[in-house]
Amino acid sequence: MATCPECEFDDIVLEDLEEGDTVSCPECGSLLVMTGADELDFADDDDDLDDDEDDEEDESDDLDEDGEPEDESEDEDFEE
Repeated sequence: MATCPECEFDDIVLEDLEEGDTVSCPECGSLLVMTGADELDFADDDDDLDDDEDDEEDESDDLDEDGEPEDESEDEDFEE
């Protein structure tokens, strides 16, 4: 049995699970991932890490050939 890190419900059955498998807490509904023997962590944390990597890739798309941020104001026509 394992304990939910969110609500501390301590009766989560992990008999048929392997490391990396996900389970929902029956008490609070948090999505959890099995990280080791009788250990659970938030599954959303892993998703956030993937999102951070995607954000870094998106930011690199906004760089010019010198690796500097593109200045969008140069591309706009201003009328005064």
